[in-house]
Amino acid sequence: MERIADIFSEWLKQIGLSEGSTYIVVILVIFLLAFLIDRICRRLIIPLIHKITARTDFFWDDYLLNDKVLNDFSMLISPLVVYVLLPIAIPHVAIMAFMLKICKIYLIVILMKLLCSVISALYDISSEHDMLKNHSMKGFYQMLKLAVICLGSIIIIGIIIAKNPIVLLTGLGASTAILMLVFQDTIKGFVAGIQLMSNDMLRPGDWITMPKYGADGDVMEVTLTTVKVRNWDKTIINVPPYALVNDSFQNWRGMFDNGGRRIKRSINIDMNTVRFCTEKELEAYKQQPWMEGFEATGKEEVNLYIFRHYVEYYLRHHPKVNPEMIMTVRQLQPTAEGMPIELYFFSADTAWLKYEHLQAEVFDHVLAMLHTFDLRVFQSPSGLDFHKGTDLKN
Repeated sequence: MERIADIFSEWLKQIGLSEGSTYIVVILVIFLLAFLIDRICRRLIIPLIHKITARTDFFWDDYLLNDKVLNDFSMLISPLVVYVLLPIAIPHVAIMAFMLKICKIYLIVILMKLLCSVISALYDISSEHDMLKNHSMKGFYQMLKLAVICLGSIIIIGIIIAKNPIVLLTGLGASTAILMLVFQDTIKGFVAGIQLMSNDMLRPGDWITMPKYGADGDVMEVTLTTVKVRNWDKTIINVPPYALVNDSFQNWRGMFDNGGRRIKRSINIDMNTVRFCTEKELEAYKQQPWMEGFEATGKEEVNLYIFRHYVEYYLRHHPKVNPEMIMTVRQLQPTAEGMPIELYFFSADTAWLKYEHLQAEVFDHVLAMLHTFDLRVFQSPSGLDFHKGTDLKN
């Protein structure tokens, strides 16, 4: 290569160019050669790589060799050609050291850009992987990008001030406290992200509730410094990752995974309406299909006991109730507001609107059936009740 450069320089001098003009021509030729190589890469090699990756059965090469990565890689070739050829062609020019320094800095910047593009491609690949797509990996890849940028910046500073980058890294040890203060949110977010990921506490798409921060909705993304949550009213809440580790929050993922959403509500029965059933009522009840599986107490049957059996039968045969999960109708501690009868069951569909519709449907039916068992819901007297009482006295 040096021999070719010497022959080319001698030829330029023989045709009458001065030494300064010869150097300028050589530099222009080198830059022209770098430009031509760059054009060849962009117009021929990159489209050829795209055609090859399109024919493969693997999906990762489509991400790892995408346009951004290949374009950043092609941007490395031109400065690399200039950096290699300039010292060989014109080794004795004083300005050469400055030009090489600029070329080094440009190479480091493009290399940083290329590495960040590769990291982004790796994140896209992990987002499509069956085992990794449900984990919050974005913060980890952001940390890798931050490390690349910090390391590249230190190398560039070392080139500018003509110092070994290792010496600069050693000197940073004295300013560790300042760096930790500046990047404390990033460091805390990274550590919290690792805890969230390793313990599988949070995934993109999870429904979480965190009243302290007003979060009640789906997780959009988990980054180094924030967890974005889209609330049901379409507002966006940003929660620090370390807050999810230090404070308590509710994750509803288990409900969706199990295929059932809990309904736990009670109605208060007026205890004045609880009584023994008559023989005629018992005979009428025994004719009903919902008496199947009824366990008689062996004594006089109470209307509230039969009512609870009916509600259990109704829930077991309801098509929108999950029959494989816990289902019970039970009494709670009597209160001044009546006897609470709690319905505890799970919906078969976890969607919020369908869950609310089922809950309303069940309790509408239960309330409407109370009179069949001569029961009444306890209700505090209102002004209308007092008015009716006055009319009766009159």
